[in-house]
Amino acid sequence: MTPASAQGPDRASAVIADDEPLLRASLRGALREAWPELEIVGEAANGAEALHAVREHRPRVAFLDIEMPVMNGLEAARELGGAAHVVFVTAYDRYAIDAFERGAVDYILKPATPERLGETANRLRSRLADAPRALGALVEELARRIPSGAPPLQWIQASLGSTIRLINVDDVLYFQSDTKYTRVVTADSHALVKTPVRELASQLDARHFWQVHRGTLVNIRAIESVSVDETGRRDIALRGRPERLEVSRTFSHLFKGS
Repeated sequence: MTPASAQGPDRASAVIADDEPLLRASLRGALREAWPELEIVGEAANGAEALHAVREHRPRVAFLDIEMPVMNGLEAARELGGAAHVVFVTAYDRYAIDAFERGAVDYILKPATPERLGETANRLRSRLADAPRALGALVEELARRIPSGAPPLQWIQASLGSTIRLINVDDVLYFQSDTKYTRVVTADSHALVKTPVRELASQLDARHFWQVHRGTLVNIRAIESVSVDETGRRDIALRGRPERLEVSRTFSHLFKGS
């Protein structure tokens, strides 16, 4: 990593903060393609670590996940003041986007798309020589706004033979379309629900469940590895499971870091 003393005022450098290692790796890989000259000088798993990384490495940009333990991204942004240009990374598109846009602050929705990252990179390039924007008022509005949103789906009623089972979504490894139903696969069983994958994708916590195929949602906490063959096709291996899940080309950008 480049030492802080070597960072020029316009040098493209950044810190990435997210409590999920796979999400950090995905964002890092996607940024490598969208903004090749950007140097990632530090990573953090919570807001407190992000503050330390920014103060140590003095990056021009800080990518802050809003929901992190110890200190969340909003609290970290408040503490950073004008130390770096902040880009919020969020799953709260339904509740916060208008606040982001009114505040003219950059944000990335999880999972990040190449198009959005490209737009963000272009805007940030033009701002590197300017002082970072003051975010105090926006942070206060977001802090009020985000907790009031409807919580993500936590329990699912699924058919298991002739019985109805209540499944905690944290126990689900993946959801997969199966004719007229959706299979709900856990470590020790599978069940069926009538809710289509498309609808589940809008109800689940986007920090933990990624759509990797038109008919597949996977719990990223269950992923052991992602492999790539000579044609660029990616598939996912799950911890303790023999099956592999195909990643369609539409969603392959999620694993550019693999």
